[in-house]
Amino acid sequence: MSESPSRVEPWHSLTQWTSARIAMGRAGASMPTASVLEFNSDHALARDAIHTALDTFLLERRFAAAGFRTLSAWSRARDRSEYLRRPDLGRSLDPACVPALRADDDAQSATLTVVVADGLSALAPASHALPLLELLRDGLAQWTLDPVVIATQARVALGDEIGQLRRAEAVLVLIGERPGLKSPDSLGAYLTYLPRAGRMDSERNCVSNIRPAGLTYDQAVFRLLHLLTQARVLGATGVSLKDGSDTLRELQETDRPRY
Repeated sequence: MSESPSRVEPWHSLTQWTSARIAMGRAGASMPTASVLEFNSDHALARDAIHTALDTFLLERRFAAAGFRTLSAWSRARDRSEYLRRPDLGRSLDPACVPALRADDDAQSATLTVVVADGLSALAPASHALPLLELLRDGLAQWTLDPVVIATQARVALGDEIGQLRRAEAVLVLIGERPGLKSPDSLGAYLTYLPRAGRMDSERNCVSNIRPAGLTYDQAVFRLLHLLTQARVLGATGVSLKDGSDTLRELQETDRPRY
């Protein structure tokens, strides 16, 4: 045959600017075989990200080597199957881990508690939580960094109960986001000021898609430090706190001297 049965879309060149599934072409009334195989591969990676358990032992060793102290926590969900079927159980702590999480009576003020949680992709915190925190630690001049809490079978709201037990001024939950077909390792960062059990989603701010192919570590840290500063000034996070970090960065770039 002189011609290929596959047809390349005329706007295929746009794929260099996005990882989204666009301009995949056609083979008759179907997609080309290569596109079908790529879809199946990405779907398998997404499923693996959801079902793979977080290696807490390895993560604790890596954090310790980087100079972070760690604590352990787990939700009421007994296993991954129950976690996926019962989101409510992932939002509250198992009573067995509560005593070890209680802060001492002389707990310091201005404490930031960081919770590293598996969420819906254990691959995300395993890959990105430590390098992100190493950069964040360098900018926490006005905060006392609490031991990092590594939580399993966890939803975002679990951080509010942990933050309350730790007597934290703010809690930052670094959690695996729902995998996409091109992003099985996307990390989300959820910030809540004055955390306590029962806080609503509208009372926290989110910085999402943290990964080298999405929002870089530097960009994420810049936003988080800005949100932490503004949260303390405002005394709140969530819908009351608008993320103006992009405007701030543009102003800083404009004020930078040019030679």
